[in-house]
Parts: sequence; structure tokens; C-alpha cells
Amino acid sequence: MFHDFFAWLQYDLGKASEDGLSWSQQLNGSQNIWNLFEGTHVLTLMFFAGTIWIIDLRMMGVAFRNVPFSRLNDRVLPITMLAFGMMVFTGLVTFFGRQPATFYYHDVWFRLKMIFLVIASINIFWFHFMVQKNQAEWDEMAKPPNRVRISGAISMTCWILVIIFGRFIAYDWYKCDKLEPGSFLFNFAECSNLYSGEEHDELLEEEELLNEDVDPLSQGGGGSVFGTPPAEDAAPAEDAAPTEESPPDPDPAAPAQPTPGQGG
Repeated sequence: MFHDFFAWLQYDLGKASEDGLSWSQQLNGSQNIWNLFEGTHVLTLMFFAGTIWIIDLRMMGVAFRNVPFSRLNDRVLPITMLAFGMMVFTGLVTFFGRQPATFYYHDVWFRLKMIFLVIASINIFWFHFMVQKNQAEWDEMAKPPNRVRISGAISMTCWILVIIFGRFIAYDWYKCDKLEPGSFLFNFAECSNLYSGEEHDELLEEEELLNEDVDPLSQGGGGSVFGTPPAEDAAPAEDAAPTEESPPDPDPAAPAQPTPGQGG
């Protein structure tokens, strides 16, 4: 559905010339910038999840039962919102800088992560506009009403799955090239769009070459670590350079020569 848009982000946005690189490719090829954003995204995600789980546990009546919800929420919510903002920003940069069309959009784990992220967002709006309206009635209750506990359970479950599926993106268990065409997962990830069209096949090949990690030990056979080809086999013995000739064998018919130091 959004394949063409993400392909434009990946291959064309910010491209200065026909042979130049897009902003996405430049960010992906940077030595440390993308890693910095990706690492910050993971840290802020865990920070956000940790603080929001404090609220969820209170909503479910599992922990902090003696603390009024309003007091706990007022203390924790500012930290949660700050972490959420950083998480979203770094996540968008990470998505943009790591092949959004070919690596993320058609990935099964990424799609599952987005599904539960949407569910978690809907749950937040449902809680804020529907459940929290009657907060005064259950603010100090050790065991809140069922709808409050259900909202807390949905929130905690969704964010756990978002984290798990997000970490699974790094693995190629269900990449399109490993899925059987026509299968449910193949259709779920829209893999047919990824592998259709000669032009896009060329772009995929170009992206692979751009991000290919060259292993120097694999080049040059038994040569050096820099890929220097091994020395050619030694020349045959008959082609070897001539060596100093040994003296000829003495003629048996010639008279014996006196040994030095012995008379004649």
C-alpha cells in the first residue's frame, strides 16, 4: 500500500544527481550516526515502557495499591511523555535511515510491531477520553473497576509485544526471500510488491552492493588479508635459472696428480 512512498524515501529523497545517494542511503552508510539513533531509540523505548508499566500495574491493582492513581500519574507521566517523544523521533530517523522500503516495510516483525503500536495508541485514547472521566470514583481504590484494569492489561501487553517484535526485526527468519510465494505471511508482508518489476530489482541489487560488507579474508584465496592474490606456482624445474655447474668428473685415463704436500 505504501511501498511506492517508502521506495521514494529510500532511493530518491535528497538525491542530488543520477549517480548520487539519497538522504536515506547516506544515513544508512554513515559510520556512527545511524547506530547512535538506533541505540537511543532502544534506550528511550525501554525507559518509556518502564514508566508506563508503573501506571499499568497500578491500574490493574497489582502494585502501588496504597498510592492514589492521580498522585502516581502526576509524578510519572511527565517522564513518560518525554521518553515517548524521544522514542518516536529516534524511531522515525532509524526507520528512514535503514532501507524503509526493502528492510522495514515488507518485514513481518515490523508489521506486527506496528499493529500492536496502533492498538496501544487506541487504548491510550480510550482510557483518556472514556475511562479516566470517572477517575475520582476509583482514584484511591486498591482494586480499580474492570474497565480500568482491562485498559492497563491491554497497555502492558501491547508494549511488551512492541518491544519483542521490534527486536525480532534484526533476524531474517521471515524475510520475503525465505517465504513461500502465495503463503499467508508472503501476502501479509506484501512481498509481491518487493520482487515485482525490473526497475525495482535493479534498485534492490544496487542497495545490496551499497551495503555489502566485504570480508577481506574471503578474497584472494590464500593471499594476504588485503585480498592480494597468491603467488603464482613456481616455474617448472627445466625453466629454472641455471645454477653454477659442478666440475666435470676426472678422466680415468689421465695420470694421477700428486696430492699437495706429497712429492712428485
